Amino acid sequence: MRIVFTGGAGKAGRHVVPYLVGKGHQVLNLDKVPLLAPGVDNILTDITDAGQVKDVMQSYANLGELDEANGGPKPFDAVVHFAAVPRILIAPDSECYRVNVMGTYNVIDAALKAGIRKVIFASSETTYGVCFHDGEVTPEYLPVDEEHPTVPQDSYAMSKVVNEVTARSFQARTGADIYGLRINNVIEPQEYRSMFPEFITQPEKRRRNIFAYIDARDLGEMVDRCLKTDGLGYEVFNVSNDDHSVAASTKELVDRFYKGVPVKKDMGEFETFYSNDKAKKLLGYKPQHSWRMYLDDPTRA
Repeated sequence: MRIVFTGGAGKAGRHVVPYLVGKGHQVLNLDKVPLLAPGVDNILTDITDAGQVKDVMQSYANLGELDEANGGPKPFDAVVHFAAVPRILIAPDSECYRVNVMGTYNVIDAALKAGIRKVIFASSETTYGVCFHDGEVTPEYLPVDEEHPTVPQDSYAMSKVVNEVTARSFQARTGADIYGLRINNVIEPQEYRSMFPEFITQPEKRRRNIFAYIDARDLGEMVDRCLKTDGLGYEVFNVSNDDHSVAASTKELVDRFYKGVPVKKDMGEFETFYSNDKAKKLLGYKPQHSWRMYLDDPTRA
């Protein structure tokens, strides 16, 4: 597919874009800085500027397309929108909210007006109100699925909830396929050895992420599955790996951190509390990575 990808130079994007290129997709990255990766083209773009976004959505993807003599640029097949202020405490709260909300509105609006019928956008685990809560809070039930209430306190998560409402409204008007990804904590391959030994000994450090994670390469697989799956209309999906990001078992974590929280189903010994069942069922999503593949797992001793 011929894809516009926003935010490809970010932590998630710099893994997802090469993954998509490896699957045979042609990717044009829109970002404030280029992604210098083989097979990727870049146009420096401010997503909060509606005129810039509208222009690029109807642009050539690269100089080589001039040789095709189509009488102008041909339409893109899909948009994957990851560009954003990636969390709180990077920009002022009002700026985080403005960039994320207006940027998403501009991207979806321009894509649909350009005739693009598939939009995939990055939402967040933070929408559930746990990650950046002031003080400690537990989910209303476990595992957390897409039906769990989304009532956050912070500007970043608020922006993501608003973006989901925006996307649903655009889909209702146009009938296009628009899928939102509630992405859990993105882990790059090298971070297993640098970060996870601490999580083994101090599992409390993962409480705000509901003890879950998503390998950046499996996030690429998730996006590719969304690109290949048509006809769902508007949907949101949790994106996570199958296991916890700590060595403790499900039962041990419930006993220590989630006493009194209803557990809605029988769960595996190390099954994630951040349910990815919906993505597996509707998209055929199959995560391939676990931190246990890259570190000595004390649970196997």
